[in-house]
Amino acid sequence: MSKSKLLLIDDREDNLMSIEAILEPAGYRFVKAQSGQEALRILLKEYDFSLILMDVRMPHQSGFETAAMIYERDKLKHIPIIFITANNFGDEELFKGYQAGAVDYIYKPVNPDVLRAKVAVFVDLYEKNKRLQQQEKSLLIANQKLEREIRERIASEEKIQKLNRQLMQNIQHLEAVNKELDRFAFMASHDLQEPLRKIRLFSSKFLARNRHNGNEAGLEDIDRIQKSAEKMQRLIRDILTMARVSGNPDDFEPTNLNDLITEIADELSEAVESQSARIIVDKLPLVHVHPGLIRLLFRNLIGNALKFTRENVAPVIHIYAEVPQNQVSDPRNDFCTICVKDNGIGFDPQFSEEIFGMFTRLHANFKEGTGLGLALCKRIVQHHRGNITATGNKNEGATFTFSLPRQSPPQKKKVIQAGYPLTRRG
Repeated sequence: MSKSKLLLIDDREDNLMSIEAILEPAGYRFVKAQSGQEALRILLKEYDFSLILMDVRMPHQSGFETAAMIYERDKLKHIPIIFITANNFGDEELFKGYQAGAVDYIYKPVNPDVLRAKVAVFVDLYEKNKRLQQQEKSLLIANQKLEREIRERIASEEKIQKLNRQLMQNIQHLEAVNKELDRFAFMASHDLQEPLRKIRLFSSKFLARNRHNGNEAGLEDIDRIQKSAEKMQRLIRDILTMARVSGNPDDFEPTNLNDLITEIADELSEAVESQSARIIVDKLPLVHVHPGLIRLLFRNLIGNALKFTRENVAPVIHIYAEVPQNQVSDPRNDFCTICVKDNGIGFDPQFSEEIFGMFTRLHANFKEGTGLGLALCKRIVQHHRGNITATGNKNEGATFTFSLPRQSPPQKKKVIQAGYPLTRRG
């Protein structure tokens, strides 16, 4: 911390030396002037004084006049002045000195103890006042910064609220549009069913009437018409299903996946037996789902595994619950992870995302299907607030992994094998 600086003003050199000698032990720095004019010249360049000690009676310009001129400058108004005088003034003269800006008087002959005490008090007051002014300035700057930040925050919050309102409006608009699209898809698909039924009906009648007339080319054309109509019906059926996957979560209920998969295997028993396929089902957890949609999910995945098989390789489909390494299965977890793995033709890993797109068909050689199966699976899983992914390689099979809301601890393991009744393992 720098030492306090004092300005000593007296027309007599001996008085200046005497005051300096008394105050020097306190460590002050001194600047001396022998007239009011000299003091004013000094104060033009220097104004960091903590105190001015000034004689009242000086030739040409008195201490009172000098003090009045000092305080005309704003930068100097804060410096306290102590007048030193040999006269014992009356009240009128004292008032004149205080009016000029004095904070106190010291009378000659100077008492060293009184001088040291008064200078120490006023220097201390000045330094404290200076620190308070600096703190006030810092607080003012901080307050201005805080006010600016508050204004910016209020503006940001208003902007966020405005964006939130716009977002909510957009969400409501999108929900309305989606509902309208679902209704449109449902109605359009429903209305397309009737003309397709008529196409199939009359083409069947035509085939029955003309089967033996020898026009093989015409019969083949009619057969193609029937197959195309049948494919169109399957496509419309899938579109209708896609439109319906927006049910109420209140329709969810505890569902035993092992029982559900057993029913699906029974429905697909003809395909399972004809291909000597095996469907292995491990113990699976009870889930809280929409049973009809989950049935459709597994039927599509198992159906794909039976459809996209390698030549001369019997299909093996393994369905199991996946538990992360070093983690014990906890029935309190919100979701469980289910995997459907096959040993079929697989797919190129670069299409692991694209495979879930609508009307996506990676295997052009397989004519069956509408290209909506996996898109429908993804929508069903998302409707249950889950996620589905696919991994695989060409001719190395594929694994579909998805999450479903969990309900209770797992059940026993099962094995479904072609030509044999359902049995349990483990």
